[in-house]
Amino acid sequence: MFENFEFVNPGFFWLLTLLPLALLWYIFKRKKETPELKISSLKGFKATPSFLPKLKPLLFILRLLALAFLIVALARPRTVDVSTKTKTTKGIDIVMAIDVSASMLARDLQPNRLEALKDVAAEFIKGRPNDRIGLVEYAGESFTKTPITSDKNIVLRSLNDIKYNTIIESGTAIGMGLATAVNRLKDSKAVSKIIILLTDGVNNSGQIDPKIASDLAVEFGIKTYTIGLGTNGMALSPIAIKANGTFQYGRVQVEIDEKLLREIADATGGKYFRATNNKKLVEIYAEIDKLEKTDVEEFKFTQYEEMFRPLVWIAGILLLLELLLRFTVFRSFV
Repeated sequence: MFENFEFVNPGFFWLLTLLPLALLWYIFKRKKETPELKISSLKGFKATPSFLPKLKPLLFILRLLALAFLIVALARPRTVDVSTKTKTTKGIDIVMAIDVSASMLARDLQPNRLEALKDVAAEFIKGRPNDRIGLVEYAGESFTKTPITSDKNIVLRSLNDIKYNTIIESGTAIGMGLATAVNRLKDSKAVSKIIILLTDGVNNSGQIDPKIASDLAVEFGIKTYTIGLGTNGMALSPIAIKANGTFQYGRVQVEIDEKLLREIADATGGKYFRATNNKKLVEIYAEIDKLEKTDVEEFKFTQYEEMFRPLVWIAGILLLLELLLRFTVFRSFV
């Protein structure tokens, strides 16, 4: 209720401590305000009941209240309304090139590599409200899943829909995946253009050499972060398809062309990462998030509404009421 309320001069509240002292002084001096007449008997006087003498302290109470309101007014109460406006001064366009080959179903990450990646990538996307993001899928060939867009709901839905399927030609075409991502970004007017390319294997298919795709990224000023996904050693991976259409799993040696991924990253000004487990994958995306920050300029507008004037009016009315009562109703007692 009072979160946007403040006092500019709170030091004046110390004056409120004088009010109890004034009240004690009034109580002590009250007996001397009315003259006393001592007589032996009241039989000769006719008593006229009246409450006015008992109400006389009301005058002093009105004065104390007026002083209290004036002191609060001196403290200068006001409401503060702060509004902010942000302006993005540097936009970043990002394309995530995701390997969707059958090996991405390996279970060295939980529940598997592809699902682990989708979970982490979704959090990454949610944390980039000021950037445009697109998705590229690749296996033996590649295609654009989602063009770069600022609508994060569309990107997140598309990311959630990514699954292994037999429509895409099998294999791992790193060059094709990178080239498609470059094609989505080459005409971008963003100050910074980024590709996050993830794979769990070696380049073994596709019509474009990864180094040629890397040269294209350099030509268009596109920085590429590469991620090798998979544990060191053996991993439980799909090795065959059963008669019922499900995969048969077996222990397979993890092979990632780290040299190629590192060369792509170095040539484009990016960085190579190796994700051997879920935790490491989270840390990698968090590091990329820190490395590529969008500059946002924030403007603050503060509006003050002074609240002391009503208090001064109330104090004035109370003082006026005291004077009116003193020289009318209580005139004979003053």
